Amino acid sequence: MTTEAAPRTTYLLVDGENIDATLGSSILGGRPTPEQRPRWERVLTFAQQAFDQPVKALFFLNASSGSLPMSFVQALLAIGFQPIPLSGESYEKVVDIGIKRTLDAIAGRGGDVLLASHDGDFAPELETLVDDEDRRVGLLAFREFTSTQLSALVAKGLETFDLESDVAAFNVQLPRLRIIPLDEFDPLRYL
Repeated sequence: MTTEAAPRTTYLLVDGENIDATLGSSILGGRPTPEQRPRWERVLTFAQQAFDQPVKALFFLNASSGSLPMSFVQALLAIGFQPIPLSGESYEKVVDIGIKRTLDAIAGRGGDVLLASHDGDFAPELETLVDDEDRRVGLLAFREFTSTQLSALVAKGLETFDLESDVAAFNVQLPRLRIIPLDEFDPLRYL
């Protein structure tokens, strides 16, 4: 009798608040229009391809108000995400707490991790995961807005993927001012 090992899993954790706030306040200077929002199905597909294995996709939402954006939740479910609506006291960063607890739980089991966030609050948990040589750990973010605490983990093995240029999560080109590698420079974009 042969037993096949269960396929390794990538855990994709999305800090929706952080991605939305960075996109809105730091890049667009206002609330994103529907066409300026990330295409989450592309993020999920990228996660599957990046580490070439099945993905368990968790999208963390702040539901402390007592309500949920049901059309968005239904869209997440339809593309394969598991929404995680969390609530707590007004002083609690419920999404951050939920993600930190999830990263701690993953540290106690096998699997790889992709985190969509710029938030340095997750650095201790990611460092624990990066220190495990049998595990791949990646960050999906806008590189220029990634916290210095997370950027410091790149030297230890944290892989980084830009949401716009690597993941191709957007239908429109975002008005970002970022360092452009020479091999990606297209002068026509500026003419």
